[in-house]
Amino acid sequence: MSRSLVVKVTCGADDPERCNQAFTVAAAAAVSGVPVSIWLTGEAAWLAVPGRSAELELPLATPLPDLVDAILASGSVTVCAQCAARRSLSEADLLAGVRIAGAPVFVEEVLGEGVQALVY
Repeated sequence: MSRSLVVKVTCGADDPERCNQAFTVAAAAAVSGVPVSIWLTGEAAWLAVPGRSAELELPLATPLPDLVDAILASGSVTVCAQCAARRSLSEADLLAGVRIAGAPVFVEEVLGEGVQALVY
């Protein structure tokens, strides 16, 4: 059985290095053929808004928009429902293909058979 990867990102512009690491790992897995689901929580929720990921710059790192595109090409991106609500974000405010879902969906994903979950 093939394994899948769920990555929960808990930071954004407030911690660009840790944020970029999460997206780098998720994108590397996605382009390698691993099923990837990335969850954006807290300040990371803003990165699902068009143009916002380009604001996060980190020297010597792959630009965040490129990593987001790589993940969206074959995986899924989800914004935490409570985090979206606290920021007055709806799915209409987000990049195409990004969904909003709550904790029950996250728990279902991370408890699936063959799932490796990481939190950044």
